[in-house]
Amino acid sequence: MDIVLLLPGQGSQKVGMGRDLFDASSAAREAFETVDTAIGSALSALAFEGPEEELRRTHNAQPALLAHSAAAWSMLAHELTPHVRAAAGHSLGEFSAYHTAGSFALADAARIVRRRGELMYETGTSRPGAMSAIVGTLTSPIEELCAQASAEAGLVVPANYNSPEQVVISGETAGVERAMTLCKEAGAKRCLPLPVSGAFHSPLMQPAVQGLASVLDSATMHDPRVPVFANVDGAAITSAEAARPLLVQQLTAPVRWTLVMRNLVAAFPDALFVELGTGSVLSGLARRIAPGTRTMTAGTLADVETLLELVHAEGHSHAH
Repeated sequence: MDIVLLLPGQGSQKVGMGRDLFDASSAAREAFETVDTAIGSALSALAFEGPEEELRRTHNAQPALLAHSAAAWSMLAHELTPHVRAAAGHSLGEFSAYHTAGSFALADAARIVRRRGELMYETGTSRPGAMSAIVGTLTSPIEELCAQASAEAGLVVPANYNSPEQVVISGETAGVERAMTLCKEAGAKRCLPLPVSGAFHSPLMQPAVQGLASVLDSATMHDPRVPVFANVDGAAITSAEAARPLLVQQLTAPVRWTLVMRNLVAAFPDALFVELGTGSVLSGLARRIAPGTRTMTAGTLADVETLLELVHAEGHSHAH
């Protein structure tokens, strides 16, 4: 049985995330406590109890999502590791993916993503921007519409290629607003402004680059046990040396999630794609990008138990 791990990104967080894992499993409890200790803050209490607007802040949401993914992985790793062929994570989730692949110890990953969230938040405050999801099929390439809006109003770029029917744009507020108008004229079904604190995955994030590079340089990073497919170019990354610059570049480059998923499905056509952590956004995108893809979520205790039963059942059927 082949398994590919998918690690969710910012926007998936919700109050109560991971609570049932924490209550049921000492391994999951240890994962949350490791993150709390690493960042010197009662993050698990915030994840479990809110308030939501505090949890949504970039520097809280990112380590909270990492902690939930890590807690789920701590309950599954023993059984799943022999079956895992690759991993990928959306934006922040790429750091969670490297943790599951053994590249980062959890405490190091927590410190890195906490700092990443702080840097992104600070940059968003000093260089305000906006993001918007563009849904539907456009009559002109999104890159051309963004280039036109940039020339007319303010810098805007494609930031997340989430599926063939959904691209998120990011940049200066006037540029994003102009691009939304152009996208509607080009046939977009919906243009939804996102509740974010900055223009992520755009050149406006450049001031955060140096800080992230230095925190990554100071952390121990091992080669991943399985390839991690990179947001920046969709390539299968097998060394820490190749991973580090891509994790920094990711701040200002678009998340090419459609390409990542197509490359994963091409490499592992029969794999079960397991979304590890909060929500089911990536499972939904997987089925839209590659219809027929087998997906499961592993964020709740019930999910984790169902997945373990499935792995056992498939193991026994091969044994006989």
